[in-house]
Amino acid sequence: MAALAQQVVDAGAPGVVVRVEDGHGRVTEIVRQAAWARADAGLAVADQFRMGSNTKTMVATLVLQLVAEHRVNLTDTVEKWLPGQVPGGRAITVRMLLDHTSGLFDITHDPAVLAAFLGQDAHQWTPRELLAAGVRHAPLFPPGRQFSYSNTNYIALGLILERATGRSLGTLVQQRIARPLGLTHTYLADSPATSSRQAHGYEPDAAHLALYLPPGVPAGTSFAGPARGAWVDTTAINHSTLWAAGGIVSTAADWARFDRALLSGRLLPAAQLEEMKATVPEDPKDPSGNGYGLGLRKVVFPCGTVWGHDGQAAGYSSVAYTDAAGRGTVTILVPTIFGLAAPAAAAAEQALEQAAVCAVLGEPGPRA
Repeated sequence: MAALAQQVVDAGAPGVVVRVEDGHGRVTEIVRQAAWARADAGLAVADQFRMGSNTKTMVATLVLQLVAEHRVNLTDTVEKWLPGQVPGGRAITVRMLLDHTSGLFDITHDPAVLAAFLGQDAHQWTPRELLAAGVRHAPLFPPGRQFSYSNTNYIALGLILERATGRSLGTLVQQRIARPLGLTHTYLADSPATSSRQAHGYEPDAAHLALYLPPGVPAGTSFAGPARGAWVDTTAINHSTLWAAGGIVSTAADWARFDRALLSGRLLPAAQLEEMKATVPEDPKDPSGNGYGLGLRKVVFPCGTVWGHDGQAAGYSSVAYTDAAGRGTVTILVPTIFGLAAPAAAAAEQALEQAAVCAVLGEPGPRA
């Protein structure tokens, strides 16, 4: 895995943090970093990372805790909790928000939200503004018809959590998850980096980013921030566009502890954990492949199946997996999104993921 981690950096990534716990008490921690990025700040396994959409697993856990307490029902409509805020909300249930079958437009494709995500606009978005930005676009399909990943769903869920409890989402994360589990480096953030231990994040500059923009992203899209050669330092970008969809900051060790607690049944009763693991196919043509549950992904590798999520924030990518019993964990953190878009970097990162997962599952994996 050390050799595979080095290949990720050699292929162009600014760095990589790998933490693997095999379920028998052995922990492997690997850090590799490009020399140019080391000049800004050394990368360490204990560094805090923006966890992006891994946040969704934590938010879904909070929702299902309220379901277990009979304070929220999976069949409740959005209209019940957020009256008048979501057109067609009487037909959208909490479950549809959780498993991305609501049909709601994804806020990250809204031009104004995208500009803030990229750092081109410093506007501090509120959760209600984010929800309004999502629902001003037509829905993609009638509620419940199919799977389509949408960050708007989890902005709505964050607002439902606050309405149901009378407490802020950040407070709920601390009271119900972080403090009970001793996650001392985990919190919900909606502002630029506030800790000296947060890893620096980077994205390719405009010229290099143009080579890897996905379909639908406007030409000329670029990240704002101090120039670092062919890169831009995105650490100070305003992350208020993420909130309940991607705003958690954590470390590799903290997140592994969360994943273990969740899959081993410490955070949810058995009935709610089973609900969380009831998936819809992410690709309808491959019903036995990857599936999305209630904020939790089923990810199928050649050597077996694991549970977890992945996440992206400007300058930060993460994957976090555990086995079905919550014994072994894999956490891989890379301080870039589009720095992994080059084919060689993408292939190297995927090989590293597979090797780490296979190690946890006790199966042979790829070699460098």
